[in-house]
Amino acid sequence: MSLTPEQTTAVTSWVAAGDNLSTIQKKLLEQFKVTMTYRDVRFLVDDLNLALKDAAPKIDASDVTKAAVTKPAAPGATATSDAGAPAPAGAEDNFGSDPDDVPAGASTVSVSLDKVVLTPGAIASGDVTFSDGVTGKWIVDNQGRPGFTKVSQPGYRPTPADGEAFMQQLSAALQKRGF
Repeated sequence: MSLTPEQTTAVTSWVAAGDNLSTIQKKLLEQFKVTMTYRDVRFLVDDLNLALKDAAPKIDASDVTKAAVTKPAAPGATATSDAGAPAPAGAEDNFGSDPDDVPAGASTVSVSLDKVVLTPGAIASGDVTFSDGVTGKWIVDNQGRPGFTKVSQPGYRPTPADGEAFMQQLSAALQKRGF
């Protein structure tokens, strides 16, 4: 689909203002009554030789000295079940819960694997406690995608160090279990 010079100028100004493809798609429909798919908008931006701006600046994950400092989990913190009561002893495998195994300055994330998976569509599940004390329930679905079903703090996003530690410990726990 060809755009008029006026429409092309508008798209150029929207990209320069930092709008993303979805916003540009909506503005084309609202202001010019031009219906385009998301992919067509992507091709349009490419054809006009425009560069989209990143909404969030990229973080250099290769330099661990720039990582945010997080406070360690409270001493004596234990994994809890869905009801908030301490999980029964021996009900799960704990990985990464020994602070002596963690190098200085690294994240202290504790991952546990449930013995029985009761979540429909999941092949594995368990609990996680991040270094700042936030807890959550995780699953791995039947396509191998990890995700969270419950988190103790709504809208929580783990630090990059915690996220990486969680994925490493999850991978090790699943490999140990034969996945």
